[in-house]
Amino acid sequence: MTKLSVNINKFATLRNARGGNLPDIIKAAIDCERFGAEGITVHPRPDERHIKYCDVEQLKPILTTEFNIEGNPIESFIKLVLQAHPAQVTLVPDKHDTITSNSGWDTKENCVFLKETCKIFSSEGIRTSIFVDPDIEIVKYAAETGCNRIELYTEGYAVEYGSNRDRAIERYVKAAEIALRCGLGINAGHDLNLDNLNFFHKSIPGLLEVSIGHALICDSIYLGLENTIHAYLRQLKNY
Repeated sequence: MTKLSVNINKFATLRNARGGNLPDIIKAAIDCERFGAEGITVHPRPDERHIKYCDVEQLKPILTTEFNIEGNPIESFIKLVLQAHPAQVTLVPDKHDTITSNSGWDTKENCVFLKETCKIFSSEGIRTSIFVDPDIEIVKYAAETGCNRIELYTEGYAVEYGSNRDRAIERYVKAAEIALRCGLGINAGHDLNLDNLNFFHKSIPGLLEVSIGHALICDSIYLGLENTIHAYLRQLKNY
């Protein structure tokens, strides 16, 4: 079974645009779980332009599904994750001025750093995942870091899906096969949506979790949040 983790960053973006507490991030997370989401993902950034560090602190006690915190492992992020103690931390090489994540780690170049970082979290019983491009060498070096999982960065798949879905998925299948041989679990995220999710899910061996935010929350404007989550869950069935 592939779990659906809902990234609630965009709820926070909307709230921060106006100030106040609408939409209520805590209520949004609880509702996502109530409607069937099997995890909640947040991606706090240093400028707190969407999820704030205090949101993370408030979310931890009320969540009943898996909590996944994504981000660049700078000192303040590491401290936040250790305090919140989520089920999973996903390490993403964000630059401070990027709008959204736009690349995976160069695990060969950053192997020592990632190994040290994973050790910090694993020593506290927090599962570690590393955000990577679908590159065989990158996946092999990810395994050297001691992480538990990789998260495949799926923008490339989403961009090419409409023109040639078989070609779009090919690199991801090969990367997943290598990851499994290396003993790594497989997550995925970025630009997955109702059009391309089912094919990805059926094609990738051992896919454990997808993290979806932007597309899901955009769909919920038209379909409603409950209907949207149910629609995404249906895509994670092998039909």
